[in-house]
Amino acid sequence: MKKTLFFILMILVTVQLAVAQTHYESHVHVGFHAGRSMSQISFTPSVKQKMYQGITMGVSARYAEERHVGLLGELNITTRGWQEKFEESPLEYSRKLTYIELPVMTHIFFGGRNFKGFVNLGPQICYMIGNSISSNFDYMNPHEVPDFPTENRMTEQLSMEIKNKFDYGICAGLGVEGIIRRRHCLKLEGRLYYGLGNIFSAKKKDVFSASRGMCITITLGYMFRLK
Repeated sequence: MKKTLFFILMILVTVQLAVAQTHYESHVHVGFHAGRSMSQISFTPSVKQKMYQGITMGVSARYAEERHVGLLGELNITTRGWQEKFEESPLEYSRKLTYIELPVMTHIFFGGRNFKGFVNLGPQICYMIGNSISSNFDYMNPHEVPDFPTENRMTEQLSMEIKNKFDYGICAGLGVEGIIRRRHCLKLEGRLYYGLGNIFSAKKKDVFSASRGMCITITLGYMFRLK
């Protein structure tokens, strides 16, 4: 079901591009953006965690039509992961996962000549290029750590090796854009990414049946109109 949904979105984006190329006058923009990411991993069974704070940055190209619909592609580097939640304990653990991301989205925009709102929606593929752990205790042997809160807590994820570096999923964004002197644009966007792949092995014998990434990003960007 997840793969079917992913490929349906890919087909919709492809169809949108084909329609855009045959009907209306086009606008072409290129630009860059940067901002903050807030992420966690959706584990099954669940893991006590809170949002991991990271960064995101990238470049973009946009092909847009007069009638409010176009196509947006990006190449991003984003740090995401998860941070364990230990209530009142001084223990700390976080895992940073650095990804190269390639979202390809339908871009829907509306508004006046100088100020627009927009919605982005489409598939995204990702590849992990970095994986690091920050902790103030021996996470390889958590049950030997004094006062470690073991009750009703999963601990296997603390030291597990990443199994799958490739990820894919769906992203959706909402934002606003201001146009300066016709060719220059500033934009602000909030976006949600929901991963459909698992970072750990998810076979019947494995600890977790799901370990999917989720990420919220808030970015400020600049785009220049080429055409």
